[in-house]
Amino acid sequence: MEVKAVARYVRISPQKVRKIIGAVKGKPVESGINSLKFMPQKAAAIVEKTLRSAVANADHNNELDVDALFIKNITVDQGPSLKRFRARARGRGSRILKKTSHITVVVADEA
Repeated sequence: MEVKAVARYVRISPQKVRKIIGAVKGKPVESGINSLKFMPQKAAAIVEKTLRSAVANADHNNELDVDALFIKNITVDQGPSLKRFRARARGRGSRILKKTSHITVVVADEA
């Protein structure tokens, strides 16, 4: 059985999150959480929180064995960008795009 958790509108670029998710895809949940915990990137903490949420959903809603879960898939989609301006020379302004992400974590049991 598959269970998922979604973190939407997270204020981090999807490109930065995609660098992290390759390290934990396909691993058991406990191993994935341990490896994310010791990564220095901001994205690792966000993915870890979403992964813990997926595990809690599996435990509470579907009553699955938490020790038998593995990370089936993690996807990162681009959310809407916050558009900001920065003052430049000669009275101009340049656009700054502050990107957001939608992170989806799918965990499944071994059956």
